[in-house]
Amino acid sequence: MATQRIGWIGLGNMGIPMVRNLLKAGFPVSVYNRTISKADPLVAEGASLASSPRELWGKADVLITMVADDAALQAVYKNDGGLLENAPAGKIVIDMSTVSPATTRELAGQLAEKGVEYLDAPVSGSVKPAEQGQLVFMVGGKRTVYESVLPVFEKLGKKSFLLGEQGAGHSAKLAINLLLAFNVQGLAESVLFARENGIAPKDMLAVINESALSNVLIRLKTANIENNHYEAAFALKLMAKDLRLAREQGLHTPGGLALEDSFREATHEWGEQDMMAILPFLSASDEEQPVF
Repeated sequence: MATQRIGWIGLGNMGIPMVRNLLKAGFPVSVYNRTISKADPLVAEGASLASSPRELWGKADVLITMVADDAALQAVYKNDGGLLENAPAGKIVIDMSTVSPATTRELAGQLAEKGVEYLDAPVSGSVKPAEQGQLVFMVGGKRTVYESVLPVFEKLGKKSFLLGEQGAGHSAKLAINLLLAFNVQGLAESVLFARENGIAPKDMLAVINESALSNVLIRLKTANIENNHYEAAFALKLMAKDLRLAREQGLHTPGGLALEDSFREATHEWGEQDMMAILPFLSASDEEQPVF
């Protein structure tokens, strides 16, 4: 089978290393990004540049979107020069963003009328796994379409799962990010509780990392906490967005609703920082509590 030509929309923290991995694997890649300068390093490495999303139809067999949220994805399709203009039959679109299942089904339906196939395939993993090609994909859509693009998934990640019809991938992503949020806030609350009882964060983290509770996430976030430095690998505002989407999809459990409240409030000051900045947010919130 001939190597599929890839069109890529969205060159954020995740998009750039993912495109780089496709280029290294020998895929012809054309890219589009609202901020054109972000494409410069990839163009220097062999990617070609498109002036609009619509232009990618003529450059690619498979179009991949990796954008911030529902509004950004809708703009890719519906703004002037968007993907709904002159979409040719026979193409495949894969959305790797994290958006609502409802948006997935809406866009998939509009493309189906034009003969374009659609997969939703959000990822589990942040910048480092993206760089290493170790992402996990949760996919919704037709099996035949999924199997036709397996070489793409295999170069970008370590595993992909076909979970059901369109929208299933995004439902799974919201579920896994709910678990991620529990882990992040749980770690923050544990460290804060220990600190309030005289145990330094560094010491508490050393204990956690040698215990049965240690995991990859905690080890990755240890340096953030010890250095009180929260440069975004996965921005807190994006976690807040995903929890909001989960709530809109029917999240109703007490812990989940409390998490959504917590991350939403934290975005006001800490939204651009890493999700682990929920720790200083909670710390500041504790300090603001009245003393009786």
